[in-house]
Amino acid sequence: MGLEVKRPDPPELEFVDPNEYEDATISADDPTEIDYRREELQEFLEEGAWEDALAEWLEDTDLEEREYEIARDLDLFREFDFFWDDFADRVGYHAPGIPEDWQAREYHPELDTWGTVSSINAELTEFGQIVSVILKEEYITWEAEYEPPEDLPDFD
Repeated sequence: MGLEVKRPDPPELEFVDPNEYEDATISADDPTEIDYRREELQEFLEEGAWEDALAEWLEDTDLEEREYEIARDLDLFREFDFFWDDFADRVGYHAPGIPEDWQAREYHPELDTWGTVSSINAELTEFGQIVSVILKEEYITWEAEYEPPEDLPDFD
């Protein structure tokens, strides 16, 4: 059946070096020279990729409405980041989450257990993966430009 809830708008992608995230690594000598193609990804999100991913995710998510509303209240959906990883020929992403010190910070009045925090964080990661796959499979038409060095060993 899925969740029937108010859907958040897509995030506004800004330049962030993905290597600053704990959950993403991009191989490059100078990350400032890499084209993460955020402008194009932003257009795809606004043209329907975000909505397509939300529909798929909301149909299968294990979150209850209360947990979903906590994530919306905290604006976590606005904190997603998506970027092109040319080396891996994929859309990389950073999923936001509720920090470990949520209790000490009184992060949200409805947060009451680690189970709730873990569920929200895990489901946001799953949503990021769905967005990433939909962008790559249904919206992106470009090819990776990375060419591996010719002197790599042949493992065949």
